[in-house]
Formats: sequence, C-alpha cells, structure tokens
Amino acid sequence: MSTEERSAPRRRNPRGQGQVLKAQLVDAAAKLLATLDQPETLTLRQVAREVGVAPASIYSHFTDLSALIQHVLRQRYQELAQLMDDAARAAGPTPLADLTARCAAYVRWGVNQPGHYRTLFGGRMPADLAPGSAHGDGAEPLAAVVVSLAGAATPERAQPTADLRTQAGLMLWTALHGLVSLYNDHGTMPWPPLDDLITDVVALHTGRPAAEVAPLVGRPEK
Repeated sequence: MSTEERSAPRRRNPRGQGQVLKAQLVDAAAKLLATLDQPETLTLRQVAREVGVAPASIYSHFTDLSALIQHVLRQRYQELAQLMDDAARAAGPTPLADLTARCAAYVRWGVNQPGHYRTLFGGRMPADLAPGSAHGDGAEPLAAVVVSLAGAATPERAQPTADLRTQAGLMLWTALHGLVSLYNDHGTMPWPPLDDLITDVVALHTGRPAAEVAPLVGRPEK
C-alpha cells in the first residue's frame, strides 16, 4: 500500500469507547478483504494502518488475525442471511415466492457486493486464518433455501428424503454461485438481463414454468 493510501493518524477514542475501535477494526478488515488483489495476504499491520492505530491496539479486541477475519465472516454471513429473510418476508406467502426472493436477493447481493462475496465464497483464505468452522453461519441461509425448494418444487422434482432435499438445495446454491462468480469475473460478456438468469435457474431447479417464476423475480425490493 502506498504512502498516499495511508490513513491520517487516528484520534484516540474517549475512555470507555473501546467498542468504537472494535467496529472500526472490523470495518477496516472487511474493506481490505474486499478490495485487496490478494486478500489472503492481509496482515494486522495493514488493518491497523487503515484505522490509524498501532498494531498492538488490535489485541485488546482480537487475539490474532484469524479471530478478526472470522468476526468479519460471521458479520457478512449474518448480513446476507438477514437480506434473504427480509426479501422472503416481502415476497408473499407461497414457497415459490419465498424461494425466488431468497435466490434473487443472494444473486443481487453477490453482484452488487463482489468484494464481500469473494470474502465469503472466493475460497482464497488459508485454513489457518479461516477454518471451516468460520463458515458455520453460512448454513442458515442454505437451510432456508432447502426448505423453500422442497415446498416450491413440482411433484416430479420433489425429493423424498431429507438427504436428497439437502442435495437439491446444494445443487441450486451451486448454480447461483456459478452465476454470481461468472457474472462478476466476466462482466464484459453479453449477458442476458440478470433477472432472466435468476428466473431460469429457479425454474430449472423447481420444475416450474419460467413464466410463473419471472413475476416473482421482478418484484421490487422493499
């Protein structure tokens, strides 16, 4: 990072406002993970420089870099889960509306926040910094999609066991992830409208006609 990019010296927080610094550290780490060309090279010194504090100040809030990164991951997963839940509540009472809203919210978040999406799903972080357990919060939005898909699928696509329903949800998530990743990495391609792509993915995995799914994708977010 160049000298010009370094933040100005930070004014100390008043006594008793340590949580302000903690939030600033988390925001700085999230920003760096989302914008660095090689996020896996993030260091505590970079985070401290971004906030304008001495690296030793971080240890009052996080034991090491891994603890800070895991906090960022939990925060981003919770943000995504809340976004998907809110979209589903606004969509309507049917399982297909619920599922379509969740899928659309996921894809739009990933496309609008490519750096944060990469932080969660890019797979670039070494296991010692982001162990598998750090992604535990990602199970919540996936579980909600599995439930919605089971209710929205046509009888021909309905899966008879919990294991197969989970597998179907994983395959749908794989398709959504592929869509977001390719859209973000190859944005200059002549892509169809994003809503059309979401419609086709949901229709394919539920067995529902695209004409039934499309109006649900296009509902304005509240």
